[in-house]
Amino acid sequence: MKNIFALIVVSILLSAFQFSFGQNDSLDRKLQNIKTKYSLMGLSVTVIKNNEVAFTKSYGLRCLGRNLPVTDSTVYRIASISKTICTIALLQLYEKNKFKLDEDVSRYIGFTLRNPNFPNDSITFRKLMSHTASLRDGTGYDDFLSASYNDTPPPSLQSLMVPGGTYYSADMFSSSYSPSASYFTYANIDFGIVGTLVEKISGERFDIYCKNHILQPLNMSASYNIQDLPNINNVAVLYRKSGSTWTPQVDNYNGVKPTPRNLSGYVIGSNGLLFAPQGGLRVSSYDLSKIMSVLMHNGVWNNVRILNDTTVNKMLASSWVYNGSNGDNYAGIFNAYGLGCHRTVNLLPGQVLFGHPGEAYGLISDMYFSKDSLYGIVFITNGGVWGNGNYSGWYNIEEDVYKAAFSELTELTTTSVGQSSVTTPDNFLIEQNYPNPFNPSTVISYQLPSKSDTKVIVYDMLGREVAALVNKVQNAGQYQVTFNAPKLSSGIYICRVKAGEFNKSIKMLLLK
Repeated sequence: MKNIFALIVVSILLSAFQFSFGQNDSLDRKLQNIKTKYSLMGLSVTVIKNNEVAFTKSYGLRCLGRNLPVTDSTVYRIASISKTICTIALLQLYEKNKFKLDEDVSRYIGFTLRNPNFPNDSITFRKLMSHTASLRDGTGYDDFLSASYNDTPPPSLQSLMVPGGTYYSADMFSSSYSPSASYFTYANIDFGIVGTLVEKISGERFDIYCKNHILQPLNMSASYNIQDLPNINNVAVLYRKSGSTWTPQVDNYNGVKPTPRNLSGYVIGSNGLLFAPQGGLRVSSYDLSKIMSVLMHNGVWNNVRILNDTTVNKMLASSWVYNGSNGDNYAGIFNAYGLGCHRTVNLLPGQVLFGHPGEAYGLISDMYFSKDSLYGIVFITNGGVWGNGNYSGWYNIEEDVYKAAFSELTELTTTSVGQSSVTTPDNFLIEQNYPNPFNPSTVISYQLPSKSDTKVIVYDMLGREVAALVNKVQNAGQYQVTFNAPKLSSGIYICRVKAGEFNKSIKMLLLK
């Protein structure tokens, strides 16, 4: 059943964006055209100028099966941009003098990490964060990753990286280039090791460390752990399209948070891949722009310091530069790589940008900014049909989004990036219950723009109250409540959410 009410609410929210961010009609039209051109399921774009939001808007659906729209709070599993946040975590520990960038990581990780083909060459922190450590995503990697996500307890990283280990394969290391050769090959395993080092050095589990020291200080509703997200309905499903068929790839939770893993037997520091430091951060485009702002502004966002300015400079400085034969430059995307991010002049010709791309499960994502001109653009889509770029190693859709946003920079007005992207009362929202029809229970999700005396009441079609689900003061935020109706008869019921001056309803169908 089409959720007409939700579409009306989205229309109201879009009006709020127009009010909040001023002149964005032209960019809005360009992004609408891009959505159509590339048959996108959904997309989100956020543009910042200096330390302020100039534009943030979302289009399409985060869940096709339930007809749920992408909103400003929709979070995506952003793939490899996660490496940048993982790097920030490790560099925070560097700032506490816990290690030196060019030290052998074997002193910290709990086992001797060596390329067996070059046993006298040490693997350092810098080489891991710059993909020059001679590691590869070999045949053992995928099986190890699956076991890390699913086995209880998960295997130790040592079982993948040391000859004789259960998951070890010789192609996890280059046979041609030693670590000292500084040959660049992009490898996810580098950041699995970085995540493990964060745990080993800090004594905190990777997801918890990032939450405590990066995400919460930046007021981000984001996590490497799906259990931490306040509203599972805000997670975008990632899709691939074949012909006219959309097939969900990951995060197709249908409004039900997965059962938490039993981690009682996990030893902190034994396997940082548990929460996918290489690609598993879930975050909205708006919140991701805060990370971008931190790097643009020498480690500070909204008076919150995440890194020292000297550390940011080390992160952005090129540890490796392509000379035509000293690495795989990934179709021309990676020509100058720092620590967990890279520099490019190709995405927007003539513009020097820093950042990182991501691609996995049908999603593509980009976070790039100009350190000199102090603007940045975040782009995320959860599925579509695109092709090779016209002038760069990025896809044509990425080129088009960045050209569109850049072309409108001078016309965009701003609001503080420290504030919510929607500040008007229209940010009150009640979503269609799921499942609908239901039997006997269903989940109702809503969000409040301010602290309110909140009531969530269910009525039958005669206006009689059948259930009072909420009756208390609630802070601004996102909420879920379950309506369980085992003793009620089949029929249509009305759920009304009243919060201060706001009062909206949805129809729910109970079918037994």
